[in-house]
Amino acid sequence: MTDPHTPALRYGYFGPQGTFTQMALASWLTADDATLAAARPFGTVALALDAVRAGEVDRVMVPIENSVEGGVSATLDALNSDDPLVIQGEVLVPITFVLAAPRGTDRAAIRGVGSHSHAWPQVRGWMAANLPSASYVPTLSTAAAAEALAGLGEKRPPHEAAVCAPMAAEVFGLEVLADDIGDNRSAVTRFVVVSRPGIVPPPSGADKTTVVIYQHDDHPGGLLELLEQFAARGINMTRLESRPTGQAMGSYCFSIDFEGHVADERVGETLMGLRRVCADVRFLGSYRRADGRPVEATRTTTDEAYADARAWLQSLRD
Repeated sequence: MTDPHTPALRYGYFGPQGTFTQMALASWLTADDATLAAARPFGTVALALDAVRAGEVDRVMVPIENSVEGGVSATLDALNSDDPLVIQGEVLVPITFVLAAPRGTDRAAIRGVGSHSHAWPQVRGWMAANLPSASYVPTLSTAAAAEALAGLGEKRPPHEAAVCAPMAAEVFGLEVLADDIGDNRSAVTRFVVVSRPGIVPPPSGADKTTVVIYQHDDHPGGLLELLEQFAARGINMTRLESRPTGQAMGSYCFSIDFEGHVADERVGETLMGLRRVCADVRFLGSYRRADGRPVEATRTTTDEAYADARAWLQSLRD
């Protein structure tokens, strides 16, 4: 039961209304309709994350990875700043796109289709087969493409239709001209709930940890040296991406998700190993996996195995 004296958390999300991100937030909050209704939409991922840093909201929902297009670079880069945030949890949302337009639109008259840069590659095949003459018009989000069409009387957008979520078509009163137009029917996007540092959810046994690591310098075997810290302790990585640091051409850091919680002995040992061999290790959170799949340790990498080894070493030193 919620303590009535405890203020409700203030949420935000990558908006506007009708985005898949809002759908992810609704899933995260389950039946908390009041908190969802009060959640603030932000026009970009960077604005949403900056709102947390500024204390305007307590947590935000943003996309971080897509099963078709990979990592969402805007989120990965905005999370990895000199004022880092931490992930409190994740949500997986199956992605279904529709082609939507103002009511009465003739599909044959569509020359421009607005959508987000991560959505367009997921419908490129359908577009080539069904609207080969239509051009792609980039928008800040799939819902922003739909929202622009809802205000045709104010300013005519450079597109006549939008590729968006079914929810966006409903929110903005558009007509759905085609359903389920994604080229990959099993596409899923992963979203994360982000907050200021200081709170790490307790281990659940089905956890994931996210870090960003920096090398001292670029040298032969450098990446292998980093990966060995995981392999030697039986840690399974679920995502590994290189991102430019912006310092110089060819200068990269590595954004990594791996199984386990910072409270686990093997994860703690891994983080210490990374800290020893890396120029910087940025901890972006330990949190429960959306699929709830338990993380299994081998006989030699359990907490008990590490505790026994530590006790044995201490006995030699005493």
